[in-house]
Amino acid sequence: MTVRTEEELRAAIRREMPGVRADLEALVRIPSIAFAGFDHSHVERSAEAVAELLRGVGLPDVRIVRKGGQPAVIGRRPAPAGAPTVLLYAHHDVQPVGDLQQWKSDPFEPVERDGRLYGRGVSDDKAGVMAHVAALRAFGDDLPVGVVVFIEGEEEYGSESLEDLLREYRDDLAADVIVIADSGNWDIGQPALTTGLRGIVNGFVEVQVLRNAVHSGQFGGPVPDALIALSRLIASLHDDDGNVAVEGLLSTPSAPLDYPEERFREEAGMVEGVQFIGTGRLVERLWTRPAISILGIDAPPTSGAPNALIPRAKAKFSVRIAPGDSAQRVYDAVTEHLRRNAPWGARVTIELEQLGEPCSIDATGPAYDAAREAFTAAWDGAQPVDMGIGGSIPFIATFQELFPKAAILVTGVEDPDTIAHGPNESLHIAEFERVCIAEALLLSKVSRLSA
Repeated sequence: MTVRTEEELRAAIRREMPGVRADLEALVRIPSIAFAGFDHSHVERSAEAVAELLRGVGLPDVRIVRKGGQPAVIGRRPAPAGAPTVLLYAHHDVQPVGDLQQWKSDPFEPVERDGRLYGRGVSDDKAGVMAHVAALRAFGDDLPVGVVVFIEGEEEYGSESLEDLLREYRDDLAADVIVIADSGNWDIGQPALTTGLRGIVNGFVEVQVLRNAVHSGQFGGPVPDALIALSRLIASLHDDDGNVAVEGLLSTPSAPLDYPEERFREEAGMVEGVQFIGTGRLVERLWTRPAISILGIDAPPTSGAPNALIPRAKAKFSVRIAPGDSAQRVYDAVTEHLRRNAPWGARVTIELEQLGEPCSIDATGPAYDAAREAFTAAWDGAQPVDMGIGGSIPFIATFQELFPKAAILVTGVEDPDTIAHGPNESLHIAEFERVCIAEALLLSKVSRLSA
């Protein structure tokens, strides 16, 4: 086996980048939305395209698999004698596009503007798929580690069948190092390892005050309406400073990073004059403290609304929970809070939609040292920072449970301007090349570790 030097790997990635970009654009053109109500034949096409890419990099064992959900792809190549095995994860499904009027170009026809490539899934997470492919192409037949590539097909839809897949193919997926390419970097020119992610609790709360709608003039005054009751109940979830008011939810310390307020305002798209809510450092409010949002309300639309008291109203709530907390415990606490704070004796019904555990990673040891060395080299001396993520990737906790001896590295291609899940999602092309170089260097450095 030929041992590739760092410069040879850099040159190989740069040589491969035109083809990698072309294949990325071809993947983006497939609207692989796994949500209910969409044409899932596109998810099937996407899986087939990914399988073909993995066959093209010389993986001898490539299969499309499923356990009742959308298709995932597994590709394997055994490790050379004494070498470790690396699992490379990404997902090929994407978010729905939302309001097409807010897109500057067709979401499924990638377009370059000012050094960025625009399209749905171009960053989250089809660039993650292609980063793995690029690194494998750089080595050709001289891959120094064993590789298992696992590309999921329903991550954006909640990974409902993922745990069953991991348990079914546990032996095939066993690895010494797991690279989950579904996160991002601290900034353009500043790489990062994600070491903490919040968990998620989604549910519905409904209040009922009447058997049916009644005349607002005849009964309004002594009789509450459901929308006001629901509004007061929702308001009870935060104190006057905007901190979560549910008792017992955990908060933990955060990384010693400074998130400049003006940068955060710009990235979030905050309207001028709107204040931050909560107290403490921004990174703590984002990464290691709970947050509660209301995602939607079922109620009559204002257009054509009659002069009647509303008998019932329903809201969807979402709780992001700190690393170290328990999703079930948080759901129980929120449920207790909502029942205890129901105004005016309103009848409260609560329904669980989703539980996802938070994740905390102890990023110490040889594999993490190898990753930091690879990132520093790929970004020309810029050392990676450890950062948290306010969002959730609940299956990381499942990987930790099923593969407790593996070092889990959470990486990715996103940057502060990516707008993942939103209109005009994009990928910084030059940063994407650095990500690909970093992964190739990582595989080389990991190969020196004992299996």
